[in-house]
Amino acid sequence: MSLASSRASGSSEVPLLRETIGDNLDRTVRRFPGRDALVDVAAGRRWTYAELAADVDALALGLLDLGIVRGERVGIWAPNRAEWTLVQYATAKIGAILVTVNPAYRSHELEYVLGQSGIRLLVAAERFKSSDYAAMVEEVRPRCPGLEFTVLFDGPRWDALLERGRGADPAALARAQAALSPDDPINIQYTSGTTGFPKGATLSHHNILNNGFFVGELCGYGEHDRVCIPVPFYHCFGMVMGNLACTSHGAAMVIPAPAFDPAATLAAVEAEACTSLYGVPTMFIAELAAPGFDGYDLSSLRTGIMAGSPCPVEVMTQVIERMGMAEVSICYGMTETSPVSTQTRVDDSVERRVSTVGRVGPHLEVKVVDPQSGRTVPRGTPGELCTRGYSVMLGYWGEPEKTAEAVDPEGWMHTGDLAVMDGDGYLSITGRIKDMVIRGGENLYPREIEEFLHAHPDVMDVQVIGVPDPKYGEELMAWVRMREGAEPLTAQAVRAYCAGRLAHFKIPRYVHVVEEFPMTVTGKIRKIEMRAMATRLLEEGAASGGA
Repeated sequence: MSLASSRASGSSEVPLLRETIGDNLDRTVRRFPGRDALVDVAAGRRWTYAELAADVDALALGLLDLGIVRGERVGIWAPNRAEWTLVQYATAKIGAILVTVNPAYRSHELEYVLGQSGIRLLVAAERFKSSDYAAMVEEVRPRCPGLEFTVLFDGPRWDALLERGRGADPAALARAQAALSPDDPINIQYTSGTTGFPKGATLSHHNILNNGFFVGELCGYGEHDRVCIPVPFYHCFGMVMGNLACTSHGAAMVIPAPAFDPAATLAAVEAEACTSLYGVPTMFIAELAAPGFDGYDLSSLRTGIMAGSPCPVEVMTQVIERMGMAEVSICYGMTETSPVSTQTRVDDSVERRVSTVGRVGPHLEVKVVDPQSGRTVPRGTPGELCTRGYSVMLGYWGEPEKTAEAVDPEGWMHTGDLAVMDGDGYLSITGRIKDMVIRGGENLYPREIEEFLHAHPDVMDVQVIGVPDPKYGEELMAWVRMREGAEPLTAQAVRAYCAGRLAHFKIPRYVHVVEEFPMTVTGKIRKIEMRAMATRLLEEGAASGGA
């Protein structure tokens, strides 16, 4: 008897939303005008839905008065703050395409994004931490002729823009909003460029509004929920899974701090009685290890989302047991799919939630294919995960060839991730095709080895990569973050721990102990950077290893 193929479709009982983001927000405002909509904890400010709508509409009218119209690009370059959210919804109301610029970008990357997307207006923070945004904008401005306006938060132009809108005719906004289609592009997000320049995934109202809505549905959100969002707004995790999931359900968006801070996040959960908390695994690891963790009152937490990179089983277990997030959900996706394709459900067992990324979301399809032949593989067989449906991007902005490489003629987005689908349709991500290590002809998947090493009592976090080797082609190196007070691990100690429990060829030959991993702003580990650093360390003889 042949095994079922690794293909599954999501439910369709709840219909897709066929409206724009602005229309959806207006509908929520009419239902819940007096409920909290937005809380900026660090700034000590809060908005009800009625107050949020008034400021969003004023900003939208200000943009229209400035001459910004449907289809034009408006960039935003700033860490998390309430004004970021105002810009997100104001641009959506008039049909301007919001280009979200990574707060970690420097002038070279900013110049590329400004030019490639054709940003006409850039809204930015003046500075944050070591980034002087205003100075970098002035540095690149002469080489970006399309950039007509720059507005800095906390500056006179920002206040003037809002005042301009408050004095404008509301009918102008109603006309602009009525002319929009849910299928219009509304957002460009640049995916991390691990090689070359990043690509601008172009997303529509239909893409991201529905993704936020269904993520919220599977988390069981309603108007009484309060979602703590420490993940960055510039990425789908913050602005879609966070903001749009909230506003489509009447829930409150809670911003704990401009950038991730474990203590500020825990304090915000306590102060605002948050029912949901988001983060990538490294954020939850930092929160669990925060000084005085047991002193925070997290009893209001019911659910949350862990996503962005594979979640170690040990971490997931602690989040459920020590943070009280009994209904915490694992989500899997990518920017190009708005982002979520699969999600665990509230009634899934803990085992399911610690070992899989759930099942396909509503109105979506997934399949696992052989990367070479493209054929769908039997269940239980690893292959490349592909997804299709409402969430797949319109394309990479201005790059049809790269779009065609990622999305095939049948509409399937090829993720580049290796996955296995079980008999019930649950998916486990086993790694990236590019991360697979080939050691002496053996295909090794770092995720499996990382999960094993996470159980070591002295290990806080671990990442495994392949490094060049003259004999085997590649060898394994483990980068390890130690628990506080633990002695740094050596390669010999790791080998002793693994002996008899892992196949010999899966045991890392080299160990490198670090304080932090190189990562993107969204918390994704930059393994390409780790490999380059590891190669240098081996050349210098600075890594623990042996024959």
